[in-house]
Amino acid sequence: MKKTIYPGTFDPITNGHLDIIKRASHIFDEVVVAVADSKAKKPMFSLSQRVEMAKLATKEIKGVKVVSFDNLLVDFAKKMQISFIVRGLRAVSDFEYELQMGYANSSLDPNIETIYLMPTLENAFISSSVVRTILSHGGDISHLVCKEVVKQIYSYQK
Repeated sequence: MKKTIYPGTFDPITNGHLDIIKRASHIFDEVVVAVADSKAKKPMFSLSQRVEMAKLATKEIKGVKVVSFDNLLVDFAKKMQISFIVRGLRAVSDFEYELQMGYANSSLDPNIETIYLMPTLENAFISSSVVRTILSHGGDISHLVCKEVVKQIYSYQK
């Protein structure tokens, strides 16, 4: 059984993330969506809220499991006995950062392979930071995240 980890802060999970998860689910038997604690990034949503949103967003995608982690990704991968990491690339700026992270992970564990997937053109501009910015100004995010996540976000803001 081929497994992969798709790590991220998912603050919140977007249609762009779901695009990558769906693509990965066609390649791997199991996709572990690993929600990073990421206290240093000061997320808008708590870890439990981000996990809950990711579970809601991926519930219809076969072979997807959502978990949280708070350690080095390579250590988490070893614990899960997974040697593939999937990352999304939207732009050249993503590539530079992701290449650096891929090399760093490989230096920590040479058995780790990073696979890069591109979202569809319609999702290429979507990022969690764009969603957070729109949210902070009271804008409509319904075209950027799935409806289950939109409902969940608004329930958190009450």
